[in-house]
Amino acid sequence: MIVNGKNRQSIWYDASGDEVLIIDQTRLPHEFRVLSLVNLESACAAIQSMQVRGAPLIGVTAAYGVYLGLREDPDSLDRICRALAATRPTAVNLQWALQRCRDRLASVPLDRRVEQALALAQDIEQEDVAICEAMGEHGADLLEQLWQRKSQDHLNILTHCNAGSLATVDWGTALSVVYKTVQRGVPVHVWVDETRPRNQGAALTCWELGQAAVPHTLIVDNAGGHLMQQGQVDVCVVGSDRTARNGDVCNKIGTYLKALAAYDNGIPFYVALPLSSIDFSLESGLNRIPIEERDSDEVTEVAGIMLDGLPGRVRTAPPGVRAGNPGFDVTPARLVTALITERGAVKAETEAISALQGAADR
Repeated sequence: MIVNGKNRQSIWYDASGDEVLIIDQTRLPHEFRVLSLVNLESACAAIQSMQVRGAPLIGVTAAYGVYLGLREDPDSLDRICRALAATRPTAVNLQWALQRCRDRLASVPLDRRVEQALALAQDIEQEDVAICEAMGEHGADLLEQLWQRKSQDHLNILTHCNAGSLATVDWGTALSVVYKTVQRGVPVHVWVDETRPRNQGAALTCWELGQAAVPHTLIVDNAGGHLMQQGQVDVCVVGSDRTARNGDVCNKIGTYLKALAAYDNGIPFYVALPLSSIDFSLESGLNRIPIEERDSDEVTEVAGIMLDGLPGRVRTAPPGVRAGNPGFDVTPARLVTALITERGAVKAETEAISALQGAADR
């Protein structure tokens, strides 16, 4: 991603200091801060507190967390994986990365386990970059064709939450499609849902698009349907934290409502995701994918910069009010036009998705 004119990743290993570095996403968009993960506890805390977030990035961070934990105790692989697995329940990439670490490292002698864990984490990191870039190219094929058919000044894209470079190591999932479409010379404009209650769209997606000089407009979460009715949305592109084998998609809360509005207005609704975000063990997603219930304070309070320039929180609800805060919802496969993966675009159907399982296992 571009940050102040320079290329950056969301996570990387610094060999000079033997440390894992991340962009602290809880500080954005008001402050750009790089944070060092020094041990297993700091890796777990970064995932839990959403200093790193987004399914692919959570998986990569978990792999580095295994390395950091083994650096302290090479004989504690199972304990380390259990600690990391308990951080967040919904994103399947977390379990995928930890299983990959177990499979690779369990039989490695203790005196070589740390170096092998680091090498594996670096491999997963670089694979994620390549996967996201490939995903973007496949998605750009679809959007370029759509723009050519419409023969208009620009293509209006609506997205929800942050599925950009900050949700991965680099490029992103849904935003990789946007970035690659822009590289092809297609003029785009992005409608950015604010994505309450944590406002990842407002804080992160707008920040990313601004850094990359991609035209965009921030809208409240409930404006999307209105814009679709007015003909101001040409296509929706979102990400996914877990997708079932039948094509049901679990993404940030509010995605289901956007998909319903898109379906009602005949607007393509694409979901961009790596194969590692597909849970092949789940036949369907509704009532089967674990939905994270987050702290009610995220709903009753708003975080931001105060008039004195310092960070702060403002309460918007009455004292003592009960607030529900499910972090995700499930969009039925029938509302999804296609899934965009590193292997290309496929129908959100069991047969098409099952055919991808062999590639995902490699």
